[in-house]
Amino acid sequence: MPTREAGEVFGPRMTLFADVLSIGLATAVACLPLVTVPAALSTACAVLRGAGRDQPVTAGRYVALLRRRSRAGDLAAGGIALAGLLLLAADLALARAGLPGAPLFAVAAAVIGGCAVLVALRACGRPESLTDWRAAVRGAGRDAVADVGGSALVLLAVATAALCAWMLLPLAFLAPGPLALALTAVDVRRSPVVLPQ
Repeated sequence: MPTREAGEVFGPRMTLFADVLSIGLATAVACLPLVTVPAALSTACAVLRGAGRDQPVTAGRYVALLRRRSRAGDLAAGGIALAGLLLLAADLALARAGLPGAPLFAVAAAVIGGCAVLVALRACGRPESLTDWRAAVRGAGRDAVADVGGSALVLLAVATAALCAWMLLPLAFLAPGPLALALTAVDVRRSPVVLPQ
């Protein structure tokens, strides 16, 4: 059982909790331009994944890693995600306008949109998202179907983050940290465990 180091007030679990909140705040700030959301969330997952390899989980490491992510693929992923969300919002607005078949169309659009969000979030949690979004999305699509329990956990994490942000608006700036932790945990639990030789 881990013990407190000299000068440590709360112990390692509370330290990880504080680190997750600081990563969440840094991620929320990085997400403000909207097209940077996938890269920011993917970077948060990468920083939190490093905790298992004894790498520091700090906002400074997050910013340093995010700085290296300003490539065309990351901005394209953000643009596609933003366009998809705008299209879904427009489709749901048209369904509310009273068009024939609107209720069935609204359900279909919500299911398709939910599946797309699920795959996108699982892609952000994969390590491949740091270098290759296509490979991350392909792997996330396979995982979304093969790992139904993990997909349910991701949807539960999104619902929890949305509920916290709805209940108390300042929590919206901290929600990306626990969401990234949940995405990372869902991905890591599928990874094979390498035992020491």
